[in-house]
Amino acid sequence: MSNLRPFVEDAFVSRFCEKPALVIRAPGRVNLIGEHTDYNDGFVLPLAIERAVWIALRPRRDGRVTLHTLDLEGEKPADFTLDDLVNQRAGWVEYVRGVTWALAEAGYSLQGWEGVMSSDVPIGAGLSSSAALELAVARAFAAVSGFAWDPPRMALLGQKAENHWVGVNCGVMDQMISAAGRADHALLIDCRDLSTTPVPLPEGTAIVVLDTATRRGLVDSAYNKRRAQCEAAAAYFGVSHLRDVTLDTFAAGGGGLDEVTRRRARHVISENERVLAAAAAMRANDPAALGRLMDESHRSMRDDFEISSPALNAIVEAARSQPGCYGARMTGGGFAGCAVAIIQAADAEALAGTVSDIYRRETGREPKIYITRATDGAAVV
Repeated sequence: MSNLRPFVEDAFVSRFCEKPALVIRAPGRVNLIGEHTDYNDGFVLPLAIERAVWIALRPRRDGRVTLHTLDLEGEKPADFTLDDLVNQRAGWVEYVRGVTWALAEAGYSLQGWEGVMSSDVPIGAGLSSSAALELAVARAFAAVSGFAWDPPRMALLGQKAENHWVGVNCGVMDQMISAAGRADHALLIDCRDLSTTPVPLPEGTAIVVLDTATRRGLVDSAYNKRRAQCEAAAAYFGVSHLRDVTLDTFAAGGGGLDEVTRRRARHVISENERVLAAAAAMRANDPAALGRLMDESHRSMRDDFEISSPALNAIVEAARSQPGCYGARMTGGGFAGCAVAIIQAADAEALAGTVSDIYRRETGREPKIYITRATDGAAVV
């Protein structure tokens, strides 16, 4: 398991000349299936991964928050007071300030703190580096301020920070799995009521994250446009969210939508059904069925939602061609980043090497491939 704890502890001692009072860990995530369904009030099936944001900290009594990043050389720290929260469009700092703002807006009495952070969740790869940072900051505030840790509520406040402070119109999946992940399980999340059901991974399988080494910025991507198209489709069907449209209803009445909006809606509606079927396959210990559903999901995202890319398609096809691979799909917001595959655990190392060779030969890029297990959500460690 990835463990940056000694690194952040040593860095804290070097900077503050004492041991940290607390160490926080909040994981990134990979989504097995259920893409762009979260903001449509639908279903998702992510798991928290071993890569995470780590913060070593101590409380402050003067209402100041100072957080130094160890990952960006020469970068200024997040440094502000609790009574003077102003959005300065200062990159990663705004995730820290935005969560502080969201907690204060929700009525929490906050105490200041200072510390150092490091993360091995790749930025822009579709593994939710921003949500991991948001939940690590929220967990730090809960620890130093003495309020109870409520994963769904903290997830919603992390989402609020990203939507209204940072400016990314994301759903709540990423924050929920970082807050509430469970070791050795994926988490079936109903994004309407935020209820969660742990679902065990099939026996003898491994999850492989396939990083294409391509990156995108959600704020500048077509993410918000896709969301607007989904909202237009829901309005056409007379419902608040596409969660409430069945495939039968879509088949009977979707012809009145323009072609692009119709395909966007078809992805979301069919994806919700695939998520529920995937959870059932996992409970039945049927990785082959899960893999087929993941393959169908990728085709839907590639053709109907149009959020894949040549690099993502290449690495997915490379994984699918290997013995022991049950299925693979792109994961995350789309356009770049990572794919995910479910494979026989005994074949994991061989698959990683062969897929790297194929992808490198076809694209000229150097991929990064992580064999991971499901971990717990944000915690004081």
